[in-house]
Amino acid sequence: MLVLAGWSGYANAFGFLRRRAVRVQEIIVDTGSVVASPSELDGPDLQNVAGPMRIPLAAALVGCCTFLNLYAPQPLLPLFVREFGVNQAAADLTVGASLLAIALAGPFVGVLADAVGRKRVIVAAMFALAITTMLAASARSLDGLIVWRFLQGLAIPGIIACTIAYISEESPLAITGRTMAIYVTGTVIGGFCGRFIAGLVAAHTAWQYAFVVLGAMTFAGTIAVWSLLPRSKRFRRQPNAAASLRSFGGHLCNPQLLATYAVGFSVLFTHVACFNHINYHLAAAPYNLSTAQLGSVFFVYLIGAVITPLAGKWIDRIGYRRTLLAAVAMGAAGTLLTLARPLTVVIAGLTLMCTGIFVCNSAGSGYVGRAAHGSRSAAAGLYVAVYFTGGFCGSWFPRFLPSSAGWTGIVVLILIMQVITAAIAGLLWHD
Repeated sequence: MLVLAGWSGYANAFGFLRRRAVRVQEIIVDTGSVVASPSELDGPDLQNVAGPMRIPLAAALVGCCTFLNLYAPQPLLPLFVREFGVNQAAADLTVGASLLAIALAGPFVGVLADAVGRKRVIVAAMFALAITTMLAASARSLDGLIVWRFLQGLAIPGIIACTIAYISEESPLAITGRTMAIYVTGTVIGGFCGRFIAGLVAAHTAWQYAFVVLGAMTFAGTIAVWSLLPRSKRFRRQPNAAASLRSFGGHLCNPQLLATYAVGFSVLFTHVACFNHINYHLAAAPYNLSTAQLGSVFFVYLIGAVITPLAGKWIDRIGYRRTLLAAVAMGAAGTLLTLARPLTVVIAGLTLMCTGIFVCNSAGSGYVGRAAHGSRSAAAGLYVAVYFTGGFCGSWFPRFLPSSAGWTGIVVLILIMQVITAAIAGLLWHD
């Protein structure tokens, strides 16, 4: 029953994403001066527009399957502290290990994708993620679980970097921002489903079964992506890995790319710092939330799933820089609201905060393709590396705050990083 409930929510979320993808298809057809609805495309011309519709749908599936697994342990962190008899910093490594692995592997998978191709790397990495997720259920100690989580992380950067590059290359220019926003919406839905399902399953059975369920869902999603994602048409293979490695020098001398990498670092730092430590905050008095209730807190992600597709429209209309600045302001306002005592206000603050983060992620991911001059997978791989280094630091650095600082100290840290994000984008991004 738990699996069916999780899968039902998964399917309903993708009904929403499919409607967004159909809207993108209508925009593409409209750019050819003919407006058509799906019902008008049942004739032989359907094949001509199937590709543009399949790209956002496949991108959403990729994003969902990836983030279904990445942050799933967050609502389980207080449970790990109790079950394994460890402190919060040790339990946090079940999230941090995956983030560190992504950061270490990120640049190299970008090089691989520039030589091998986008779809091959995406599908192979998704299969590897599904397998390692299910094998994580075999862990009988916290150290064993951390090892499997690290191996999960090694599979993820190939998916993210190649998807960012694929969208930048294959999506029509007029709707690239919207397609990227649909991909990010998929990550939002995956992030919610992973946390909610993990919390729900662990509340009723052993926590190991949560990884079995998530791994099976990822495997099913991988099969769908394999059949749905069109082959690249604009991909230009690098002659060898050395040529792709040489492109790193150009990327690291590109001020706008460096600024984008710094923005990515800050965005995920704030995200992980918030959603790791809010679980401890809400599991303690006066809230005393259970594991299942902590998983339910992540329903705030669904608000982001509704708002994030609009981010693509904002990006296409007002530009990346202004969209990001507005999103940072939204996130800062939400962060401040979490200092309130009533749980409803805290949840409202988390909703604003995570929605701002999702919009920032849409802007940052999209700006990589805009700022890079060739070798986009390598550029995206560097972005992934720096982005998830920020996430790892967001899970690790708060341990150095004095214990007396509590949740207030985390909030101050997040606000500092948000100010840095706005300053970098405001000064160095150009639309």
